Amino acid sequence: MADTVWWKSGTVYQVYPRSFQDSDGDGIGDLRGITRRLDYLAWLGVDAVWISPFYPSPMADFGYDVADYCGVDPLFGTLEDFDALVAEAHFRRLKVILDFVPNHTSIAHPWFVDSRASRTSPKRNWYIWRDPAPDGGPPNNWISNFGGPAWSRDAATGQYYYHAFLREQPDLNWRNPEVRAAMHDVLRFWLDRGVDGFRVDVIWHLMKDEGFRDNPANPGFTSGQAEINRFTQVYSADRPEIFDVIAEMRAVLAPYGDRVLIGEIYLPVERLVAYYGADLAGVDLPFNFQLIQTPWNARSVAELVVAYEDALPPGGWPNWVLGNHDQPRIAARVGAAQASIAAMLLLTLRGTPTLYYGDEIGLAHVPIPPDRVQDPWERNEPGHGRDPERTPMQWDDSPNAGFSVGEPWLPLSADAVARNVELQCDDARSLLTLYRRLLRLRRDYTALSTGGFRSLPSSNAFVFAYERHDADTTLRILLNFSASPQTVSDTGAYGGAWTVLLSTHTDRASSLHANDLVLEANEGLMLIRGWS
Repeated sequence: MADTVWWKSGTVYQVYPRSFQDSDGDGIGDLRGITRRLDYLAWLGVDAVWISPFYPSPMADFGYDVADYCGVDPLFGTLEDFDALVAEAHFRRLKVILDFVPNHTSIAHPWFVDSRASRTSPKRNWYIWRDPAPDGGPPNNWISNFGGPAWSRDAATGQYYYHAFLREQPDLNWRNPEVRAAMHDVLRFWLDRGVDGFRVDVIWHLMKDEGFRDNPANPGFTSGQAEINRFTQVYSADRPEIFDVIAEMRAVLAPYGDRVLIGEIYLPVERLVAYYGADLAGVDLPFNFQLIQTPWNARSVAELVVAYEDALPPGGWPNWVLGNHDQPRIAARVGAAQASIAAMLLLTLRGTPTLYYGDEIGLAHVPIPPDRVQDPWERNEPGHGRDPERTPMQWDDSPNAGFSVGEPWLPLSADAVARNVELQCDDARSLLTLYRRLLRLRRDYTALSTGGFRSLPSSNAFVFAYERHDADTTLRILLNFSASPQTVSDTGAYGGAWTVLLSTHTDRASSLHANDLVLEANEGLMLIRGWS
């Protein structure tokens, strides 16, 4: 893999800093806490740590409302703490990826304070200001992703400003060259401090329709869906001009060597892959969330994987995401028994996988009492809150699971004493051990990390079977998506030619003697051709 760029062969691990490790006892995780746990990440076997926002912020959206792009909020530490984190990560051969939030700032950012001061402010055009509609209401029908209108009226100047998310998060005007230049300087600031790349928040939102036309009604909208789905966002997001913006970001990163540019993009496959750009001049990895949104059964997942592989542009490198800070936990979606299948799927498909902290120990849905709710989306639209997937990491069976000596900002899971890193790291049958073994196999076999992919036909509707291969090795993966044993008989002979390399069921024998293979309930199996 010496000639393979690191972000193709490696794995990414997302840390939500508020919830990973608290070092000062205030119940909120911080940068020093992350540094303390870098040995764990190295032991686990990941290659890069992606850190969600830690910038100075009023915390209306927990750091995604940025008041200073070139600093660290005191809640999380100092710039010196960040520099130490990068140095310690690099010492352990771990890359550091930052969350870059260019679509919007906080209303407390000096740029916006200046912008809203008057209609003639030099920073007025740094944000999106519009006159009211003829009836005095919002300029168009665009809706906030967190519910309600995406426009807020400023009484002092009589105009509305646009915010795709909270009213405390006004959108920047990326049609303004001064905005682009300022944000490019932000990228350089962090690149000069040694970061290895950026995950760009809501990148498909950066450019808006120049005429601010109304979005069309969504004919598929049903009650119970988030309000943002009432309209199809054809004018408020995913505009063709976005590719010029991405090209300029890439130009900023280019002098720094093998830095990665990842785009957060919640779009269908055919639009998602467009973000690789013409001649792969777009983002390196348009985040692929399709597994999160696809029904959890073998046929649906297999069809998705093949469709995604077929849609990739020549040379486009795939990637897969099964969990993050905005989506319900893997174990909450697929169930505890299928969490091991999810792990094997994520870490054996072709492409770069991204893991979310806590999924490796099977953290599931954590109920949040009404008086402990933190997420502003939950307050705006009950039932859509993201707090359950942001609860603290559970390290051991000590008070507060080793996360903090103070009361954690969100509650722990009820089974924290039994579900934690310390307990699982010594258990050969644990989910954590499975993750670690899978990550080790990705390093041992280039067939898994950078090899080819071939879907295998199967008449068993409960089993997804595929191969990973390179010039030296062929691996076969079979995943039973059901809670009952399943026989696989039509993907080739197994007796003698194949040996078990890994099973999610640790009591599986290593040798095979029959042409028909029986997968146990909820079993994932990795076979190697001719190995013994």
